[in-house]
Amino acid sequence: MNGGAHSVPLWNTLGAWAVFAWVILMWAAVAGLAFANRGTKRMSVYNASMAVIVLGVVAQIAHFAEHVAQAVYWIGHPEAPSWMTPIGSGLAKGFGRIDTSRPTLGMELLHLMGNFLFLAGLAAVMVITRRARNTQTRRWGTMGVWMQGIHGVEHLALTLSVWLGAKQAIGLSTWFGTLTPGPGATTYRVWWHALANLMGTCIFAMALWNLRRERGQICDSFRETPVTPPITPLAPVPALN
Repeated sequence: MNGGAHSVPLWNTLGAWAVFAWVILMWAAVAGLAFANRGTKRMSVYNASMAVIVLGVVAQIAHFAEHVAQAVYWIGHPEAPSWMTPIGSGLAKGFGRIDTSRPTLGMELLHLMGNFLFLAGLAAVMVITRRARNTQTRRWGTMGVWMQGIHGVEHLALTLSVWLGAKQAIGLSTWFGTLTPGPGATTYRVWWHALANLMGTCIFAMALWNLRRERGQICDSFRETPVTPPITPLAPVPALN
């Protein structure tokens, strides 16, 4: 969780803009698909929702890997300042160019973007199961949206508090800014977010597993005429002598 820098390579800035554009496109897609899904059943909505879910999976793999790397680094260096991977640090520096007077703003913005990408993937699960409300996919998706929605609000609070000039980020993972900066505060925040992401990732994984298992039922909910699975004819029973 490093801060920004005054001299930032161009690729860091371009990468930050690419991540921001990814978030905008994901949420525009979710909103458009949710609107389209209210009308006539269309398989194109199903296919597009699946694409958004896959992009959400890709985003969360990268996002969760960053948190795992931070936790692993902490295990080896429990007294050291918080750390980010080179890619994460570079993107944070790119975001940090928005306001170089806030050293940790870039890191907060990067994690906010990561969590919004994850939430968009879960929201797409809700879109794809709109007419399949009794499925396990829908139940796990609902659980994921609630949990990740709360976690997203946490990151929004952390980001806005830093941007608006708070001495340190304000949120659940900082005890609303009352934790004294140092190894203790770093430990609490690193593991708070690592465990929150682990739980969210497990919920998303269960939603995806059930989506694969129930894909026939969910896919049929986008068809005017459900496709009946073919019935395999019974093999003839040999005559008894």
